[in-house]
Amino acid sequence: MKPSLLFIVSSDPRESARTAEAVRIAAGVGTWKKADVRLYLEGPAILSLTEYPDELIDEDNFTRYLPIIGEFGHPVLVEKGSKFIAELGESTLPFEETDGATLARLCAHSTNVLHF
Repeated sequence: MKPSLLFIVSSDPRESARTAEAVRIAAGVGTWKKADVRLYLEGPAILSLTEYPDELIDEDNFTRYLPIIGEFGHPVLVEKGSKFIAELGESTLPFEETDGATLARLCAHSTNVLHF
């Protein structure tokens, strides 16, 4: 069975390059197809799914690597009920709202959890 990696990203992509870097790393690791990679965005990190990333730090990482993550076969997970979903507008990728209990189960069943 392949290892599973869960990337939890909460950094604000308008103020920090950490979100863009997390997306780049997740896409790169997932491309190897040696691990099942999932991406969970919470708080302002949800804004990285906007169709207009020009106001985000390191916007090229979002336009280049988010489509790769979309090819992994499952939606991006986002914090259920977050106010940032309404601010998102049109999303570049399908996403699924996920509650805390589901996130806890994903963490427990993941080989590695990385938080950005």
